[in-house]
Amino acid sequence: MPTILGQNQYGKAENRVVKITRDGATHHIKDLNVSVALSGDMDEVHYSGSNANVLPTDTTKNTVYAFAKEHGIESAEQFGIHLARHFVTSQEPIKTARIRIEEYAWERIEAADANSQFIGADEVKHSFVRKGQETRLTQITYDGERWEVVSGLRDLVVMNSTNSEFWGYVKDKYTTLKEAYDRILATQVSARWRFNWTDDDQRMPHWEKSYEQTKKHMLQAFAETYSLSLQQTLYQMGSRIIDNRGEIDEVRFSLPNKHHFLVDLEPFGLKNDNEVYFAADRPYGLIEATILRDGCEPRIPVDLTNL
Repeated sequence: MPTILGQNQYGKAENRVVKITRDGATHHIKDLNVSVALSGDMDEVHYSGSNANVLPTDTTKNTVYAFAKEHGIESAEQFGIHLARHFVTSQEPIKTARIRIEEYAWERIEAADANSQFIGADEVKHSFVRKGQETRLTQITYDGERWEVVSGLRDLVVMNSTNSEFWGYVKDKYTTLKEAYDRILATQVSARWRFNWTDDDQRMPHWEKSYEQTKKHMLQAFAETYSLSLQQTLYQMGSRIIDNRGEIDEVRFSLPNKHHFLVDLEPFGLKNDNEVYFAADRPYGLIEATILRDGCEPRIPVDLTNL
């Protein structure tokens, strides 16, 4: 039986680029991990090995670094848009470009006061410490006509030490979990959100502000929801984003329940009044769902493993 070629793409993955912008003595950092995937008229390279339509992956790597210089890095999204547009418009065989970017945040180290004995301590504006809260993500897809921008984050660990319950669930002969009326609720947020900006005629979102505000609403919903289940909290987090950010139509969450179990201290003659817990890293409950603006169709993949 003959075979045919299915979906295919190629590119250079995980191009690490750090861009320093020098504003006099004040420096700014953008630290990205950029992956490029290109697809189009690539049948012959698979069937016969002809590279006539192939832009070398080394060239895509070089383009990432050259664009960091030529265009700067205003935001991960804007940088990805510049790259995707370039690959699709400059190479006729390339029909679609997908740019995936991880961004690692840095914050400025606060220097000593002006009376410090160290030289220039009051003028240090070039020293940074890596932030550890989360990794920012974005994926840009462009086919020459329409854009799809899906941004998000991963590894954002959050906890409520109270205002969480879990009871009234189904019980069978294998159920041993006790109902909880005051528990720790903790999770490690992985989230993606899809923008409704799809073509150049639309007003482009302010990518940096959008990320900051989306994260703010997400965290406020987590903190302010009296939770009877992690599912309820997840829905409130997504709804808060949709209600407050008009540029976003869809949010997808993957939330592992980072369980905290009360330690039995009775053998030591001690009462544990919701004070001492054992933090279990596995196994863990995994809660996942998509929240949509009414009337919108879901487009973010259910499996976020490779997004």
